[in-house]
Amino acid sequence: MEPSDKTHLLLLGPDKPLITEGLAQRFIIHRLDSSGTLASGITSSIRAIALCGGHDPLNAEFMLRFPNLEIIASFGVGYDHIDATWAGEHGIIVTNTPDVLTEEVADTALGLLLCTVRELPQAERYLRAGKWLEKPYPLTCSSLRGRSVGIVGLGRIGSAIARRLEGFGVSLSYHNRNKRDVPYIYQASLLSLAREVDILIVVTPGGPETSSLVNFEILEALGPCGILINIGRGASVDEAALIRALKTKTILAAGLDVFNDEPHVPKELLEMGNVVLLPHVGSASMETRDAMARLLVDNLLSWKNGKGALTPVKETPAS
Repeated sequence: MEPSDKTHLLLLGPDKPLITEGLAQRFIIHRLDSSGTLASGITSSIRAIALCGGHDPLNAEFMLRFPNLEIIASFGVGYDHIDATWAGEHGIIVTNTPDVLTEEVADTALGLLLCTVRELPQAERYLRAGKWLEKPYPLTCSSLRGRSVGIVGLGRIGSAIARRLEGFGVSLSYHNRNKRDVPYIYQASLLSLAREVDILIVVTPGGPETSSLVNFEILEALGPCGILINIGRGASVDEAALIRALKTKTILAAGLDVFNDEPHVPKELLEMGNVVLLPHVGSASMETRDAMARLLVDNLLSWKNGKGALTPVKETPAS
């Protein structure tokens, strides 16, 4: 028989031992069956949801299945797959895992930028194919020297990327909802930012406000030497417009860690030589993913102990 002080929790997403082991002492853990349902009578007992990865939507219709739901703890900094506004309006706490992945994602962004600008993956494939034995790899037409970089979304991760870029001697600008107290040039609109820079790094969160934010007009403003890097959300870039811009040489190249329909990547992008593609690995180191798992668990334990969530999202009601 389960201890009476245990709280019923629904675990969604892939199994992460650090999360299940961390929660097992204080929660009765349930999973949906193959048909996506719970055993009869359990839904009304669920007070917490641990979302352990993936981006299947948690909309109002799903949350309404659990009339006593009080908290959703999500693994990851982005939470556009959760209707956090509806949750907040109905007294449900939503938490994410910020900060612990900031430096890792910023490192990945810099790696992706360097790979795209200098064609490093293409050069490695050239060597592995034995072509260096025939002749040297062609000189790249792009470099970071003399470049101007614009960051779309100067939050925690965007700021960490900017700090790293300072060491490269590039000019730095940004577009954000609000002007920040930083030594970088502020552009009030994304279009004005794209016109002023030749490298655009997208670090925006997902959601309706940023859907297709980078469209063909923005890419056209970036120009024929322009490079797009997306480390934020796939939906923030109009994928069809990006493919068109790359095909027509409206921009020079792109480096992408995120896509619209992950893990499916458009065939056109896979076949292009001027694109560097990563399988959404921004925070994908064991150390960082473990820290994210621990923070998810800590949010739930803090809530369970009556101390409130540690990292509630802005839509969450005050506890």
